[in-house]
Amino acid sequence: MNDKILGSDVPKVILESSLEKDAKFSFPEDCLGKWTLLYFYPKDDTPGCTKQACAYRDNLQNFREKGVQLLGVSLDDLNSHDAFIKKFNLNFPLLADINHELSSALGSYGDQEWKGKVYKGLSRDTFLIDPNAKIKEVWRKVNPETTMDETLNAIKKYVQ
Repeated sequence: MNDKILGSDVPKVILESSLEKDAKFSFPEDCLGKWTLLYFYPKDDTPGCTKQACAYRDNLQNFREKGVQLLGVSLDDLNSHDAFIKKFNLNFPLLADINHELSSALGSYGDQEWKGKVYKGLSRDTFLIDPNAKIKEVWRKVNPETTMDETLNAIKKYVQ
């Protein structure tokens, strides 16, 4: 996909992480030296977002075997993330982009349409970030049921 941010540096942003109490994830620092799959999803505990998160949960070992860290991001707060993680036994961190700093910088926040209504929110976008914290691949408006396979297959092109 031809996307204007391909090859650019990950923006400098610090987000709260559900990984552990008071945890933060710092971009680009926490991406350096490893591959990162960063996926944006609209809302915790909604049908499409749950299918997507559970597909990544069920295949996390395949990403880890390739040395890839997986991060989910939405505008929800940590309380919402914690409930989502607990309900579906998610095994990777969810980041809270409540002020849409990261999502705006990557073009994932903005006008969205659902059932004929336009609102401000997140697009279901995914980014593969290389060990130098540069954006290597971009998938926009992904299908929550097929994106896990698409991203894993793309990673296999880069990581043996």
